[in-house]
Amino acid sequence: MDAAEPFILPQDLVFVDLETTGGNAAFHRVTEVGIVRVEAGRVVEEWSSLVNPECRIPAYIEAFTGITNAMVATAPRFAEIASVVHGKLRAAVFVAHNARFDYSFLRTEFRRLNTTFSAKVLCTVKLSRRLFPEHHRHSLDAIMDRHRLTCSARHRALGDARVLADFWSTLRTEVPEAKLAAAAQAVLGAHRLPAYLPAELADELPEGPGVYRFFGEDDVLLYIGKSQSLRTRVLGHFAGEHSDAKEQKKARLVRRIDWVETAGDLGAQLKEAEWIKVQKPLFNKRLKQQEGSHTLRALPDRERIEVVPIGDLADSALADCHGVFQSHRDARKAIVEIARAHALCLKVLGFEEGSGSCFAYQVGKCKGVCAGKEPLMVHRLRAHMALAALKLKAWPFPGRVALQEGHAEFHVLDHWRYLGTARSDEELQELAGRKAAVEFDADVYRIVMRHLAKHPDARWHDLSNHGIVA
Repeated sequence: MDAAEPFILPQDLVFVDLETTGGNAAFHRVTEVGIVRVEAGRVVEEWSSLVNPECRIPAYIEAFTGITNAMVATAPRFAEIASVVHGKLRAAVFVAHNARFDYSFLRTEFRRLNTTFSAKVLCTVKLSRRLFPEHHRHSLDAIMDRHRLTCSARHRALGDARVLADFWSTLRTEVPEAKLAAAAQAVLGAHRLPAYLPAELADELPEGPGVYRFFGEDDVLLYIGKSQSLRTRVLGHFAGEHSDAKEQKKARLVRRIDWVETAGDLGAQLKEAEWIKVQKPLFNKRLKQQEGSHTLRALPDRERIEVVPIGDLADSALADCHGVFQSHRDARKAIVEIARAHALCLKVLGFEEGSGSCFAYQVGKCKGVCAGKEPLMVHRLRAHMALAALKLKAWPFPGRVALQEGHAEFHVLDHWRYLGTARSDEELQELAGRKAAVEFDADVYRIVMRHLAKHPDARWHDLSNHGIVA
């Protein structure tokens, strides 16, 4: 469009709201559809229907929306109303609040029926932010309050769709047409992909969490990444805002993209770590040649520390270990820095040779355990306290388990080793009997420890006792 040519206000719009069984289109289903069609500023049609999701609605969703399992039991399945919904959405701008949520759910439902659905998408959250940047909150409730809009059926599909249509009508009254048209066109064209990638890719990318791969010419694997929102993260690589030359080069080389959706961030992190180790993409930093993960192990005399490859240790030995480091050199550097920070003796710790006192004592940086000036027991206690924050945690489960994420995804782990993710009883049974990797996996340790710290009430499945434990 020529810079001097005025933006045109979209005239045919469908305001859409969905209620669903959860927040991830890959694993959850639609329970209600509401559509309000507006042409030239006038409401020409309203339509809604409950939908049988063919699965149970969680109790917290029932409480939030008021849509119960009993209500949808006799409702049509999406397959039975798909052609009607498709027809009502045809040839119009798709408008919704957090629009990619509703849009991705409908595309996924259509895809299950081998039906293609694509539309221009206008998000009222983004539109509100662009028009009213002085406000920090742009939830539907905030917009209703700010513009004095009412809703007789909040959190029901048709009720919320009507509010969106009212919001658009209000904007047409309160905002100059040129300004509203420019803002709408900016939101509609916010994500443009390079010409060397399929135009439909932006529509295909899901909003939910997962792991993705970039391939170049001849299908060379360039990069593996993960995100809580695949669409946002992947499109961000091509936003043209990167000053980093390496990022720009990577984006220019991409010719194909694929991805796997997950139920949450834990699954995305585990899959990313597994893929990177096995597939070795060109642009991932952690693929630099390394000696392997090392740790600091306290020797039986409890005085000395040694640097050892963590993969050589039995699971029971990890209780005497501190820290996970990418190389022997990194681990040695860490203990030297800890000794300096706490005035510990590197000679007593086993990292300095020679007779007499250590070098640090000679320059006033050691409290003198090597020269008989500090009791050995006191030095031992100080060293223990200095290393306490790095102490490796024992495996917190009775044995092999499956950490549950969402309602239907189980990550099978065995003493900090990731065996895979199951989404069915058959897959879970296969992973329960799979042989574990020999070596401790430092990446899995970090990922799972962070997850358990954030989710101390995480549900897990004891694969030896076959019981769900909360």
